[in-house]
Amino acid sequence: MKIRVVLVDDQELVRAGFRMVLGAQPDIEVVGEAADGADAVELLRTVTADVVLMDVRMPRLDGVEATRLIQAMPDPAKVLILTTFDLDEYAYAALKAGASGFLLKDVPPSDLLSAIRSVHAGDAVMAPSTTRRLLQRFAAHLPGSVPVAEPDGLRHLTAREREVLVLVGRGLSNTEIAQRLALAEATVKTHLGRVLSKLGVRDRAQAVVYAYETGVITPLGRLDPEQR
Repeated sequence: MKIRVVLVDDQELVRAGFRMVLGAQPDIEVVGEAADGADAVELLRTVTADVVLMDVRMPRLDGVEATRLIQAMPDPAKVLILTTFDLDEYAYAALKAGASGFLLKDVPPSDLLSAIRSVHAGDAVMAPSTTRRLLQRFAAHLPGSVPVAEPDGLRHLTAREREVLVLVGRGLSNTEIAQRLALAEATVKTHLGRVLSKLGVRDRAQAVVYAYETGVITPLGRLDPEQR
């Protein structure tokens, strides 16, 4: 079964480049293209897709609102946000809207293909260094970034699970977390799975958003008082 991909970008040359890379893969098929978010939403009402490569800045309807509308559909496609700059405030908003991650437009073809396959498999694609810079810069300006009281989900986490959430929020990969905590990578994955379940979030991308909005990580990267 091929991974069905829809390309959404207002630049035809960009779409052509992605189409060329994806079309050469035996397990990936481009099933549609759209020049803006509005067209993408309409297209996905008639075309079944697994993954949407979504530009974030487009006329008429941007990638953030398009992602929100797509995620409200029955059995929605996974959305990968494409950004031109690694400090794009829209990427954070797109994660909140339900995107499964974000990539830079100049990502190497091998990384693009790996990201599509990872998202299709149910994982989230987060570039650690970009995640840290993005969220540290913009989280302070988002409404609701400082909670009135600790959410119930956080109270149900064990100390180790909370440590894992903190490091995920800082943008560390599972391998980096395993090294930091002196754990096997499989153990980190188990802890992360429990964190996602207890917090009621879908994937790693949503866990990062949760960590910032609940104050587990502050915008400047400092730990909350309980983590000091």
